[in-house]
Amino acid sequence: MARPPVPGSVVVSNWHESAEGKEYLACILRKNRRRVFGLLERPVLPPPVSIDTASYKIFVSGKSGVGKTALVAKLAGLEVPVMHHETTGIQTTVVFWPAKLQASGRVVMFRFEFWDCGESALRKFDHMLPACMENTDAFLFLFSFTDRASFEDLPGQLAHIAGEAPGVRMVVGSKFDQYMHTDVPERDLSAFRQAWELPLLRVKSVPGRRLADGRTLDGWAGLADVVHILNGLAEQLWHQDQVAAGLLPNPPESAPE
Repeated sequence: MARPPVPGSVVVSNWHESAEGKEYLACILRKNRRRVFGLLERPVLPPPVSIDTASYKIFVSGKSGVGKTALVAKLAGLEVPVMHHETTGIQTTVVFWPAKLQASGRVVMFRFEFWDCGESALRKFDHMLPACMENTDAFLFLFSFTDRASFEDLPGQLAHIAGEAPGVRMVVGSKFDQYMHTDVPERDLSAFRQAWELPLLRVKSVPGRRLADGRTLDGWAGLADVVHILNGLAEQLWHQDQVAAGLLPNPPESAPE
């Protein structure tokens, strides 16, 4: 499998904290809360600013209960569910993320369309997995730091879900804020990274800061929890496109041991 780019080599990792970055981020925020975009909607920047959009389909995979729906909610700035409920079918969520390219200094609006399907639905209905896999640009594989079995299931998930299909592969460990009770020690994470040579990111499971009325404040504060994942996806997918277009050399592939 092709080696991923070094983090920060494709997009400017801390650009969102700059004055310019905050101007662009304002188009995905409203009253300090994230805007929700439908499948046919997109952010509008004030004229004369124009920006190219790069669209990608991302399939989120993992055992039931690891936090797939919660992760997508955090990435989109939606209310994070407190109780776990199995996703009954396919749920799609659109997330826009502006990022600045290191090489050209150009700003690109990344449109991530996340596809989340419940484990039971995938097993029950044969058409679900092909629908999720069709024209997929990236796969997010989740495990929980509090569920050892979900980590041990990753190689099987990688083989069964992605297999030889083209596309970016990233691994995300959820419930990292419960690391004191982890069932997955650091030595096992290091061994996995060495064997599979895949990006492995971590995310907290707690909802964002809550307002007095119980709503989650998912504006700038919410973005801080997930910016590394959004930038990571932008890095991997843009690099993949550049390699496919012949603008970057295709690195030698290596197989897991």
